[in-house]
Amino acid sequence: MRHTTRLIALTATGGLAIAFAGVGAGTAHAASSGRDVVNATPTWTSHALKRGAVAAGQQHTFSIVLNMRNEAGAEALANAVSDPSSPSYGKYVTAAKWRSEFAPTNQQVSQVSGWLRSQGIKVLSTPANHRYLQVMATTSEINSAFHTTMSTYSLDGAAQTAPNSTLTVPQSISSLVAGVVGLDSTQKATPTSTTGVTSTAQLRTGSSTVAPAKATSDTTLPGPPAAFVNAGPCSAYYGQKKASTLPKLVQNPMSYAVCGYKPAQIRGAYGVDSELQQGYDGRGVTVAIVDAFASPTIYDDASEYARRNDPNHPLRSYQFSQSLPGSYNSVSECGGNGWYGEETLDVEAVHATAPGANILYVGGASCNDDDLNAAVNTVVDNQLASVITNSYSDTGEPTSVAQVAEDHQTAIQAAAQGISLMFSAGDDGDEIAATGTRQVNYEASDPYVTAVGGTSLNITADDSYGWEQGWGTGKSTLTKGKWTPIPPAYDYGGGGGTSRLFTQPGYQKGVVPASISNYFGNGAHRAVPDVAMVGDPSTGYLVGETQLFPNGKSVYGEYRIGGTSLSSPLFAGVIAVADQVAGHSLGFLNPKLYSLAGTGAFHDVNHGRAVTDAVVRVDYVNGVNASNGTVITARTLNQTGTIYTRKGYDDVTGVGSPNGPEFFAAMAK
Repeated sequence: MRHTTRLIALTATGGLAIAFAGVGAGTAHAASSGRDVVNATPTWTSHALKRGAVAAGQQHTFSIVLNMRNEAGAEALANAVSDPSSPSYGKYVTAAKWRSEFAPTNQQVSQVSGWLRSQGIKVLSTPANHRYLQVMATTSEINSAFHTTMSTYSLDGAAQTAPNSTLTVPQSISSLVAGVVGLDSTQKATPTSTTGVTSTAQLRTGSSTVAPAKATSDTTLPGPPAAFVNAGPCSAYYGQKKASTLPKLVQNPMSYAVCGYKPAQIRGAYGVDSELQQGYDGRGVTVAIVDAFASPTIYDDASEYARRNDPNHPLRSYQFSQSLPGSYNSVSECGGNGWYGEETLDVEAVHATAPGANILYVGGASCNDDDLNAAVNTVVDNQLASVITNSYSDTGEPTSVAQVAEDHQTAIQAAAQGISLMFSAGDDGDEIAATGTRQVNYEASDPYVTAVGGTSLNITADDSYGWEQGWGTGKSTLTKGKWTPIPPAYDYGGGGGTSRLFTQPGYQKGVVPASISNYFGNGAHRAVPDVAMVGDPSTGYLVGETQLFPNGKSVYGEYRIGGTSLSSPLFAGVIAVADQVAGHSLGFLNPKLYSLAGTGAFHDVNHGRAVTDAVVRVDYVNGVNASNGTVITARTLNQTGTIYTRKGYDDVTGVGSPNGPEFFAAMAK
């Protein structure tokens, strides 16, 4: 049948609505006699090259997402406990209380699982909050149960699989089912970190001559990633070493990029050290980090990094723990050990800004959206942490109702339970250069998520805050004594912009300019990001991890890295300290953050669209040593495309970056 655009009203969030073409969350379209549509046909299949059918006997693991009970009541509760002006502010509920009021009942779960089993589909597990049923089935069982055909496609040169039509279920269970996640192979997240050497579309190791260790199967994790080493010269702090012999690109004399900021520099610049001096280091607070897979050397690497770079704040064994899946999948498709550096960055960044906090690493079974959400849901539904940071995102916003329903329900539950949930805003700015379309990334755009954007940060010789600009990098290469191209071409930058999926949440009203919220001319919508911290790899952070070097040895090494994958865990550590200062969890942060917009709690990041500064980078051609020579590039700052910094709220840095003691004092009130 013909699908029309629907608005799913979520009025508890101040007029918030989710716009979808096709099936609406919590509702189903009538299909053939006695059945309802629960998933629309993936939109990308209309312009992909169809190759054929998926083998009938191929096994698939996927999720049936269930609708929560009384979604409006759940959102009203989440809003009330998160709003500083509400008498219920801070009166969070337990996971058990949440389940008793809003989770699907045992009877409802049995009703859906009974139908699945009648179709030959195996029900593997369901979490305590009954958010989804993880199931396994062959292609023929899927085709028969959902009245579709699993097909293979070629999309942008890559092989993909998806149903070639809508998915339907009997009307007897359709009101219970939000949809199906995991049958569309494009539903994958990517890390939001970069060394800044290769395109952000490539893995961190893309320029290295070292062949990375391979997985022996798609369910087995590989060894360490290929080595990456920064070349010199580089600066110990911003502007230290001048590139005086090179041609100028901007008016200000260019300096060599920093070698990689260290923990004390970050704490000094953002005023966290003043809290440490009073005994506030995040102790008693647990920060959960979610990524795909698990580095086998993570604790050894993070503790060695602290020993070398932050000796007064070791990462003690009792501070670090892991929750890992029983098995992995899609290892090759997801980049395997490319996620190890992401995990390492996140752990070392959280420990930098909250050296006393406990860190829980939760590994997803893959980078598939349903596996990553399952990992986040594990933290939320078991109340394992009061702060969660996620350094990955989908490119753009999804068209899958089921995917959004699954993630959105988890975010609402986190808010109701007083858990601060944050996601990186992305590393391709407005996404036009990467996709051809202006868009924001999901899950950062969910209104119950704190989206963390990126900045370029000047830290002075005495570890003080110099200035910040919006992270947006233009790149030119020194070729025969001249910079090419002129002007520099856009390379990457902190994600931001305006959602097409979510209307404006109440906390952004009166703070976000209409020129941003109504950018597309269809009414006020959710703006991204909410806050920002350093993300530019040219003013990046030093990390250390075990890597595979050209001599065949796997040893610990250090390199500079950036991305909003740096911004989010740094901010998560800041919030862990803020929780300790306040004496309780601050929960869903956005209502409080926006109530402080325009005050001294935040640095209002330098605004304007002019490119006023640049740094020089020297990189090894082969990524590890000078045997193949070096390449010299100039990286301009604040080149951010259709999003840009401006006075007050902007769509690169949100309400700004945390301003030390004033931020902590204001958040504690």
